[in-house]
Amino acid sequence: MPLTRAVLIEVMTPMTRVVVVGDLMTDTVARAAFPLAKGSDTPAAVSSHGGGSGANVASWLALNDVDVAFVGRRGSDIAGRNRDMELMGYGVDARLVMDSERPTGTCVVLVTHKGDRTMLSDPGANAALLVEDVERCKDLFNQGVHLHLSGYSLINEGSRKAAIHALELARKAQMSISVDGGSSSPLKRMGAEPFLEWTQGARLLVLNTGEAEVLTGREQPDQAAKVLTAWYPQVVIKTGADGALWYTNGRPEPVTVAAEPVEKIVDGTGAGDAFVAGFLPPWLDGKPPAEALAAGCRLAAQALQHLGARPSLDVLDNPIKN
Repeated sequence: MPLTRAVLIEVMTPMTRVVVVGDLMTDTVARAAFPLAKGSDTPAAVSSHGGGSGANVASWLALNDVDVAFVGRRGSDIAGRNRDMELMGYGVDARLVMDSERPTGTCVVLVTHKGDRTMLSDPGANAALLVEDVERCKDLFNQGVHLHLSGYSLINEGSRKAAIHALELARKAQMSISVDGGSSSPLKRMGAEPFLEWTQGARLLVLNTGEAEVLTGREQPDQAAKVLTAWYPQVVIKTGADGALWYTNGRPEPVTVAAEPVEKIVDGTGAGDAFVAGFLPPWLDGKPPAEALAAGCRLAAQALQHLGARPSLDVLDNPIKN
């Protein structure tokens, strides 16, 4: 009887609510059919999709039945309205401030015939996220809730104060906090020291190998993870085709999980965000790191197999389960 009761309690325990603060974009994806012909034309399939690292994480979380809110900023344009409606379609509690002066952020994503991608980003309204915008959503910051902060919000000077304020609110409310590294190139331009200083107090840092190298100077992911535990209790590094690793201080070696096999990579955009959304629920639920890493890799593999950074809205009737 005691065993049965324990099982019932576990089943009835609600999943931790997640608040994501970050960027919202429209991705214009150009997928080349052949190798890019420099200075000439290359046939491509061009389409537009919802994007933005923070909004992507929130969308994938909602698809997996996580109670999630997203705090961000959009333009007063049609693109902004569409992105707002998409988030609500996924089931995200979208707390978007409408900017009458700046357009919704836009990212041109160039995808090679092999699935590699290069991004050209115009942050638009994201660059104007204000402390007041976060304050309007103060009701979301409560003990027992988890904050995930998109690294882009710290990297972008215009939204930095708002991002730091969100971290301060979360710390005061004794929330757990995770942060991702954004992107290696702008992170390098900003510098490692400010990022490490601003994100002090985060319980989890999630990076890819390029971002980890920028912050530590270490090329090997396991070495970078060990260095980063001087600032963060737990570190996850996405290692691309090799999978991902998790490390915490005091362990002799990181926990590693192989990537899920993918027959054909259609588009790598948003795969890292999907990984974060797959990893967070089991991690917040206290599951073993290997289980959380595997869940992240499964969702990342799902993202790799379709065009665009977010799950297709037509799968809402058949949500992906970890």
